[in-house]
Amino acid sequence: MAKSSKPAAKAAKKPDAAQAPANGTAATAASAEVLQAPASAPGQQPSLKILGQYLKDFSFENPNAPQSLAPQQQQPDINIAVNVNARNMAPNDFEVELHLDAKASGGGKIIFAAELVYAGIFRLENFPPNLLQAAALIECPKILFPFARQIMADATRNGGFPPLMLDPIDFLAMYQKRLRAQQQPAQA
Repeated sequence: MAKSSKPAAKAAKKPDAAQAPANGTAATAASAEVLQAPASAPGQQPSLKILGQYLKDFSFENPNAPQSLAPQQQQPDINIAVNVNARNMAPNDFEVELHLDAKASGGGKIIFAAELVYAGIFRLENFPPNLLQAAALIECPKILFPFARQIMADATRNGGFPPLMLDPIDFLAMYQKRLRAQQQPAQA
């Protein structure tokens, strides 16, 4: 259904980009305040537990309905932006938010726009300080993504369009790119 075009990157505290899904172009970002946790106990294995997950914010717009539902001569351009945020809630508990923003346009008009913030509360215990942020920004969004993907697919289908099936996101690449971007200003 989609032909890709470059989107403007969604504003985030610390922008980043990763690989784009096959069905659209993605702008991605990961940000987190400096995450803190108690020191890991010697000999204890790191533990990641899901305490809860929830839909925090969602919006779907079909501004030109019913005309936008008529057969189109061209495939619409679909732009997808991804953000990840994490913050401390308690010494070992973290809220991780996965932001997905999808916009389809064609003929100079918005066909649909969907914005989703899907979040989870995670307990990260016994992680070495140098791996805590990576766990929160890589492993936690990996757990949240299939649920957020399903919400986006259902919303676009319920809006009268084929389901928007997002390809898996490489959260490791997002995190690595974010680290490189943080190191560049320090070196300049």
